[in-house]
Parts: sequence; structure tokens; C-alpha cells
Amino acid sequence: MTRKIIGPFNRVEGDLEVEVEITEGKVSKAWVNSPLYRGFEQIMQGKPPLDALVYTPRICGICSVAQSLASANALADAQGIRPELNGQLVSNLILACENVADHLTHFYLFFMPDFARDTYQNKHWYKHVEPRFKAQIGSAANTMLKARAEFMHITGILAGKWPHTLSIQPGGTTTSPSASDRVKLLAILTSFRQFLEQNLFGDSLETVTQLESEEELRYWARTHTQSDFSQFLLLAEDLKLDQLGKIKAHFMSYGAYQFEDNSFFPSGIFSSKQGTEVAPLNSSLILEDISHSWMLAQNNTAHPFDGSTLPDSNQDNGYSWCKAPRYDGHIIEVGAIARQTISGSKLFKDLVFTGQSNVYNRIVARVIEIARLVPEMEQWCKQINISEPFCKQASMPDNAQGQGLIEAARGSLGHWIRIEDGKILNYQIIAPTTWNFSPRDKDSTPGALEQALLNTPIGKDGKDSVSIQHIVRSLI
Repeated sequence: MTRKIIGPFNRVEGDLEVEVEITEGKVSKAWVNSPLYRGFEQIMQGKPPLDALVYTPRICGICSVAQSLASANALADAQGIRPELNGQLVSNLILACENVADHLTHFYLFFMPDFARDTYQNKHWYKHVEPRFKAQIGSAANTMLKARAEFMHITGILAGKWPHTLSIQPGGTTTSPSASDRVKLLAILTSFRQFLEQNLFGDSLETVTQLESEEELRYWARTHTQSDFSQFLLLAEDLKLDQLGKIKAHFMSYGAYQFEDNSFFPSGIFSSKQGTEVAPLNSSLILEDISHSWMLAQNNTAHPFDGSTLPDSNQDNGYSWCKAPRYDGHIIEVGAIARQTISGSKLFKDLVFTGQSNVYNRIVARVIEIARLVPEMEQWCKQINISEPFCKQASMPDNAQGQGLIEAARGSLGHWIRIEDGKILNYQIIAPTTWNFSPRDKDSTPGALEQALLNTPIGKDGKDSVSIQHIVRSLI
């Protein structure tokens, strides 16, 4: 039995280290460490509530819109208001633009380059994958980055800039797009759709989203072999990625893209132990455990409204700056696979029923989500009523609390704020990474990634770590 630290990882968002125990060439235990302390919860204390809209987008360089919207929703909840309908549509477009761009970047720049490594040079598919996806010099990157840059003009029109926009407010958005802006938005979406249908899918988005089973997906891959997505599906079948990073499905979604009383992706809890039923989300069942975190212990577990984030690197059992959030005491996985399953997708109910959660299913979920979101973005553009207001104004109570629950590309993101005497008394954040990369809890139960790494073949000396790279990136 040996121990090995793997990391720091490249092509991930943030800092990450993984320590593994190796027994007979496989991972027998894993400890996931997020080695960077950020401390935004402390920064916010004592600030005027609306200042949260300035600070929170800077939490993350790749999901600043998601942080903005979670903060705005928490403030709106504290104020007791709902955003204007136009504001909801514009917020949906800005968030979807960021999330789709994230999925695209993840597939082309974070995940697929691993299959262009020399490790796989003897595979029959390598001669096609290597020139297309090799890191920095593959042909796919330039094509994708150009399409992505043009697509991000949506954020420029609706939010002024990215990242760190201030256009998203508790009552909606400060931007009031004109009729000509709406035409520009639809033109951008049309161009982006062409890129997706020619390169990523080699087929119409509608055809891709209508696939209903694993069998249909595999047949589609064999009949669209020139597309980038089919290249992944075919190599994934050869490498048996559906057996890698496998854990029981226990998913959560806060719901995403609200309009009126509905969300395009609904909220809920899914557990494979309960068949195909989706349980309602009850946010009061969310607790954070800090028994294995470098945090000053005031309470062993606490709801975010009552939680604290006080660093203490001398904690004896600590090995990560991440806390260990749990839902009703359970380990939770968040992300596109959770959203797709909870939304009732027949394809993902079939994939999850067959293979639970694994590397293959997670990547398929992210790519399919692109195909589902772009047509919806086209509809949101058409629904904007330029003659109606975009933002509702309201005063901030001196004493209140609120929560903002949304879905970033990587999964469920929550902000909780408590206001006292007109200032922020407490502000707590649970990011998707905190759910998926959670350390152990008070019962020593490993988090989602720590469980997904178990039994991964790594070689007796730990040098064959490419499988660990696949698993980690599937949960990023």
C-alpha cells in the first residue's frame, strides 16, 4: 500500500490536489483538497447589502454571471420582490450564455485534450482525435474559440461586459435591449447554431435533443462519425468510460432559467434508490459540516443562514478549505447530469438507470445541455417585450434574510444573506465545487469525487494517473 499526491491539476477552474492510497494498483482511498482559501464570506460582513453585487462576481473567473444572479436572487428574497418578466428573460439569456460557453470550453479545452496524449497513441481512433484535440495546437480549439467569442457578444449586448457585470439586479436587469438589439441577438444565436450543427454535432440540435435512450445515442454516434461529439462517444465506448468514476446517482438541482412561475430546468432531488421519482427540494435540509475542513469549529453542522466561515489551518482533522455540505445527511452530486435527470429527460433516465453516475454520463449531459439551451435562448429573445419594464425598484429592509439558489454550469450554487441594522451580518456561499469536491463529514463519509475515485486503476507506482484526470474533469 502506498500514498501519492496527484496535482496540482491543469485545465481545471481553481486549485485542486488529490491524495490517493493505492492498493494492488487501484485507488483504495482518496482525499480531495481545495488548497486555496478565498474568504469572501468574511469580506462581506458589515457591508451594505447591495455591495454584495460588486463583490460576489469576483468569487469565480468562469462563472461570474452565476454568482451575480445568485446574489441578486438572495437580495430579492430579502426584499420580498420578484424580478420583472423582461428582467427574468434577459437574466436567463446572460446566464445561459455563460453556461453554454462553459460547457463548450470544458469539452474542447479541458476534457478532450486528454485523449490526444501519447498514452492513447495505439488506439485506432487516436489518428483522428490527436490532430483535432491536442492541447493548444489541435484544429478544434481555433474553430471553437472563434465561435465562442462571437457567441459571448450576447453578454456584451445585454450586460455590458463579462466577467463582473453589474447589470443583474434584485428586480431584474438594468439593460433595456431595443428592437435592433433583439435582431442582433437572434443573428448571433443563428451563427452559433450553425457552428454547433456543423462541428460539435454534425446534426440539427432538435434531432440531438430528441434522442431518448442509450441505444439511440450509440446508433446516432455511428451514423455521425465526423462530428466532435460522436468522436467522444466512440472513444468513450472503446475505453469503457461508463465504468469509470462510477457512483450511485444522488442528484440535486436548484432549478434554472425561471420565467413567471416555471423553471426550464426544475428543482428537485433524485436518488436511484427511489426509482425514477423526483422529490421536491427543501432547502432547509441543507447543512454544512466542517469536521474535516480547515475551519474554526463553532458548530459541527449548520444551515448556511447560521453557518460561519472562519479559517483555522491548525484543525487536526482538516485537509481542505472546502466544507462538507450534505442534503438531509446525504452525499450529493450536482451538475448537468443532475439537471438533465431531474428535468425528466428520457435519455438520462435510461443512462442513469443503466450506469448510475459516471464519466461518460457526466460529459454527455454537458454536451446535450448545449443542444437543449440554444433553441430555448432563441425563444427567450423573441419573448422580450421592449415596451415593458426590465427592473423593479424596492427598498432594502434593515433586518431581513434571503437565499438565492441557481444553477451554474457546474451545478447548484447557493447564496444566503442575513441583514441586521442595514448591514450584512452573515453571508454564506455553497458553490458546485463544494458539493462535488466535498471532504469527509463527521461520519467520515467521503464526498462525491472521493467516492468516484475509488477502485480506479492507477498502477502500483501511481504513475498511470490519466484515469484520475478523466474522473476529476468530469466533475469540474
